[in-house]
Amino acid sequence: MLELRFIREHIDLVRKKTALRRLDPAIIDRFTATDSRRLALLGEVESLKNLRNTVSQEIAELKKTGAHDQAEPLITKMREVSARIRELDNELAEVQTRLNDIVMAIPNLCDDSVPEGDNDSDNIEIRKWGEIPEFTFTPRPHWEIGEELDILDFETSAKLAGARFAILKGFGSRLSRALVNFFLDLHTQKHGYTEILPPFLVNSKTMTGTGQLPKFADDLFRIQGWDLWLIPTAEVPVTNIHSGETLAEDDLPLKYTAYTPCFRSEAGSYGKDTRGLIRQHQFEKVELVKFTTPQTSEQELNALLADAEEVLQLLRLPYRVVQLCGGDLGFSAARTYDIEVWLPGQSAYREISSCSNYHDFQARRMGIRYRPAGEKKSRLVHTLNGSGLAVGRTLLAIMENYQQEDGTVRLPEVLQPYFEKRF
Repeated sequence: MLELRFIREHIDLVRKKTALRRLDPAIIDRFTATDSRRLALLGEVESLKNLRNTVSQEIAELKKTGAHDQAEPLITKMREVSARIRELDNELAEVQTRLNDIVMAIPNLCDDSVPEGDNDSDNIEIRKWGEIPEFTFTPRPHWEIGEELDILDFETSAKLAGARFAILKGFGSRLSRALVNFFLDLHTQKHGYTEILPPFLVNSKTMTGTGQLPKFADDLFRIQGWDLWLIPTAEVPVTNIHSGETLAEDDLPLKYTAYTPCFRSEAGSYGKDTRGLIRQHQFEKVELVKFTTPQTSEQELNALLADAEEVLQLLRLPYRVVQLCGGDLGFSAARTYDIEVWLPGQSAYREISSCSNYHDFQARRMGIRYRPAGEKKSRLVHTLNGSGLAVGRTLLAIMENYQQEDGTVRLPEVLQPYFEKRF
């Protein structure tokens, strides 16, 4: 979140950056009105408390001299003042709660590099990698390939759980497992990340720390009767590992990777990407999380992006990198690059990974700081996150890019070792 004082003192900047996201500026107007009321209440309460203290001393002096008749009207007046203070304190508490809610709903400030734009059609292409495959036949979408090979089963999963779930079978399940191991091996053995296996359920405080709550409650699955939520991404538990801690600057950057299932209700997306594995309620990802200093966070973002790109390069999957415009930027992110993989069966690039720099937005919510060497005062860290990559989307990209005319799917060479017999 943004600091309340920062919002107040830089209200025009916050309004401008909020408009860049194409969000309703009314939230900034509500902040200004509510903050002004809070300051007015604080001033009035402070004034009345000072008056009460002054008059109370006067009453005490009058009682010492025996002038009880003169003290009595002042006592009556102070009862009225005390009652008014209680009223104002109650209103102040309500106003403070409303103000806190407003502050929590104001998104992060866009980085100055973020381009103008309304939606994903306005994102800026940075680069492309790889050759788009040419086929001697008409390439098919992954759901047709998968069902014909009997490695994807949407009908049975619908019976078990409803729409937007999938069963992977045989080669499909093995390919998914191979991808998870390949991702983790690459990121831990070559890129220097520490592997984490976090809880798949977290409490409200943890969800709030990374920005999922309160804004995106409708996109989440909650456990009835418990203060527990199914995680929408491993970013949530992994970034909260150091909540409330002060880290040593010499230990930064900290780099974690984690495989988890992820769960999203996809509220508001009904009718969009309903076929195949693109938009599921349950999916799997291998996540990358970094904690850095402000001075190195942009450098670490570029390195994070390179780590995610290398996965696709090793798999020989063509892709492009785009920078998100203001209207497509996530709530907590200051800057985001998306990696979009080419899907021949759909003749389109589709997002497979997002790499974001949150600056100190999440760290302020979670209270994650670092102490620069030789200094007493601590500072907020910068947090970064990227998926490297979404397992299901990588699987479907392989199915579509490596499909054969006879209906089979060729295995990428880099995954061959994960299919060798071990027993």
